[in-house]
Amino acid sequence: MRRGPGSRIVIKLGGELLEQPDDLRRVANGIARLARRTPVVVVHGGGREIDVALAAAGIPKQQVDGLRVTDARTLAVVVSVLAGGINTRLVAALRGAGARAVGLTGADASVATMRRAAPITTVSGERVDLGLVGAPVSNGTPELLTTLVARGYVPVVACIGATRGGELLNVNADTLASHLAAALHASRLVIAGGTAGVLDAEGRTIARLTTREAARLVRSGAANKGMVAKLEACRAALRRGVGDVVIADGRTIRFDALAAARGPLPGCTQVVR
Repeated sequence: MRRGPGSRIVIKLGGELLEQPDDLRRVANGIARLARRTPVVVVHGGGREIDVALAAAGIPKQQVDGLRVTDARTLAVVVSVLAGGINTRLVAALRGAGARAVGLTGADASVATMRRAAPITTVSGERVDLGLVGAPVSNGTPELLTTLVARGYVPVVACIGATRGGELLNVNADTLASHLAAALHASRLVIAGGTAGVLDAEGRTIARLTTREAARLVRSGAANKGMVAKLEACRAALRRGVGDVVIADGRTIRFDALAAARGPLPGCTQVVR
């Protein structure tokens, strides 16, 4: 197996793929098969489970353009759900499928050093402070991840980061996956969720997008709020040298086909420079 930098694939899994046992098992089996062929790093979210936990705790959900506004109480719930629940469940499923999975967060061994994210200007033009949300700092190649993948492990990273001073921060999973794909010089970033790529006005999957076309979708308002963060993550990864980005329905995609396929995949959107 070739394990050079150019063969790495980073996969971001939406939390909706990890809630039901059948979905979790299918995803884990597919990633385990892929990991036998090429080095893989997995990043996961967990938005819906976080929403449920927030509601149970009586904490209002705040979100703009697909990004979670995070105060101290919200952050405590995010850390508990992601690191204490979903990450462990996904690692166990991958191990059951035969992968040498290792659970991490972005805070471990400077996997992803953060700074507080600056206030954003939303698609509607509103200026919003996201609170305890991290923006990745370019900090060279994450040594822990490169060591693990070189030795055949599959790092599974929950979307939590920390500043150099040790402050924990919530991080958008698409943003973190994009950052790690660039830092690892990955050949491909896969953003797998519950929709079949980027859809046109008729609800059909757009097979191929350039970064310029993706930017137009965001500016025009044609991209829905959840897709805005994904397209911005695609553009950031491609600007920093990632080969391409695939946005896919994680319930139907064949993860093991991702290593060989260079062109568009059925039911997916390929985003290129």
